[in-house]
Amino acid sequence: MSLQALTYLVVGASFALYIGIAFWSRAHNTGDFYIAGKTVSPVANGMATAADWMSAASFISMAGLIAFLGYDGSVYLMGWTGGYVLLALFLAPYLRKFGKFTVPEFIAERYYSRTARIVAVICLIFVSFTYVAGQMRGVGIVFSRFLEVDVTVGLIIGMGIVFVYAVLGGMKGITYTQVAQYCVLIFAYTVPAVFIAIQITGDPVPQLAFGADIHGSGTGLLDKLDDIVTSLGFSQYTDGSKSTVDVFCITLALMVGTAGLPHVIVRFFTVPKVRDARKSAGYALLFIAILYTTAPAVGAMARFNLLNTVQPGPVGAIDGNLEYESRPRWMRNWENTGLVSIEDKNGDGRIQYYNDKNPEFSATAEDYGWNGNELVVDNDIMVLANPEIAGLPNWVIALVAAGGIAAALSTAAGLLLVISAAVSHDLIKGIFVPGISERNELRAGRIAAAFAILVAGYLGFDPPGWVAQVVAFAFGLAAASLFPAIMLGIFVKRANKQGAIAGMLAGLLFTYGYIEFYKGLFLKWAGSPWGINTADHWLFGISPEGIGVIGMLLNFAVALTVSHLTAPPPVHIQRLVEQIRVPRELESHHG
Repeated sequence: MSLQALTYLVVGASFALYIGIAFWSRAHNTGDFYIAGKTVSPVANGMATAADWMSAASFISMAGLIAFLGYDGSVYLMGWTGGYVLLALFLAPYLRKFGKFTVPEFIAERYYSRTARIVAVICLIFVSFTYVAGQMRGVGIVFSRFLEVDVTVGLIIGMGIVFVYAVLGGMKGITYTQVAQYCVLIFAYTVPAVFIAIQITGDPVPQLAFGADIHGSGTGLLDKLDDIVTSLGFSQYTDGSKSTVDVFCITLALMVGTAGLPHVIVRFFTVPKVRDARKSAGYALLFIAILYTTAPAVGAMARFNLLNTVQPGPVGAIDGNLEYESRPRWMRNWENTGLVSIEDKNGDGRIQYYNDKNPEFSATAEDYGWNGNELVVDNDIMVLANPEIAGLPNWVIALVAAGGIAAALSTAAGLLLVISAAVSHDLIKGIFVPGISERNELRAGRIAAAFAILVAGYLGFDPPGWVAQVVAFAFGLAAASLFPAIMLGIFVKRANKQGAIAGMLAGLLFTYGYIEFYKGLFLKWAGSPWGINTADHWLFGISPEGIGVIGMLLNFAVALTVSHLTAPPPVHIQRLVEQIRVPRELESHHG
């Protein structure tokens, strides 16, 4: 069976599974639509949370960035994983105990203000739509390559699938669909990793293969990779080029951004008990770790296979470069998508791939007869193209396509539902039409979800960057806007509505403005495999990926200052804060 036919079969079967689950678990009331009726078990919720969390950025883009950035790419692993520890310890159980449907609803009641609710909704929409743009780009990439359809057609198909199980099933349908999507995506990620690990090192465990010797050579994979990339003028793979302060800020921004993401937080409202919220976070971390500990090996092996494809002979030897007419099928296929481009700049019929941005290497390159780098590979294709580069069977390639789509659609659905709830529950019911019936609120939620899907599809046509970059922007916005308001709402009785509103606006506007101002420089750096340094242009040497930390500190400072300069919250709000922090068992013991 051809690759295209097999891909249609595997992807079609996964779509049929998702739609079937959506019909089986469709929402009948607002409780089902927003929080799955609070009936989801911790294990199922942990699996659904993992799928919700492991978006196209984790599945498609993260290993691609690690492949080209090497050590610098580790900030994604540290930040995104650490964020779940922060979420499990400091947020999940308290928010579940509060018992509301949405984050803006928590902020509205805690800060006794409709204005605070509106500001929270604005922050949530900024974060969610920024995040969903990356997911839709991932959908477009997978469809355009593996189903060999136009990106526009692929996005429309993806939008249709999300529409069915998000609008019909709500949170209940999305939860059980995400359980299935987790199984698909984790199987699709680990199976090719095992195949390639055996192929390169003979070790079937990717995590161990990462530090093992190349099969039959006695040379470690990372040592060999360091030798190859430095001989081509690139930075050493195992040595980072980012400053310590930038690494710290990016990692912290991703951590607190995780804890402030509304589509992740809302998952902990779906379990029956407060204790289950903490268990869910633990299970989610376990399920996420399977992919996250595999990603470094996948990135390193992908870079190794790519370099060996383009430079099969001695490094620097002109006759050792790949002939353009002999380029492998995978390269021809990805050229058709525009995500791989080749230009024979010196007209010798061969593909030269080296770092022409490194001035110390330019003289050596000219001696080789090269006239500039002739190969450009999009970061986002590395995981998807890796099985093809390694020559794995067609069924493995088809499985990876299904996994990439599952990762993108699972997160997109969660984000779209959060946007829908913000519009129908927080704005329509909470602000404009408080007396709306449950039936009409449910209808409004579904209409809002449908509209959000259309906007998400539009963003997928012209996203503001690579998948992981767009997601990093979303995390910075979440860290700077929602996270401080939630933390202060739980742990600081003196925090009041004026402080929360001023803090959220200050953090959001500063971070968004910084990202927009420096986006061109950031995209130039992060989109380049050569690690162009633009740190001289950044505030305190912090890239837009990490600027959310400064936005967060600004939010905290403004919120606390304004709170202490204005009247304290009412007594019943201060008691509410105390009750949120006390476990139910202690409440019962003390009467």
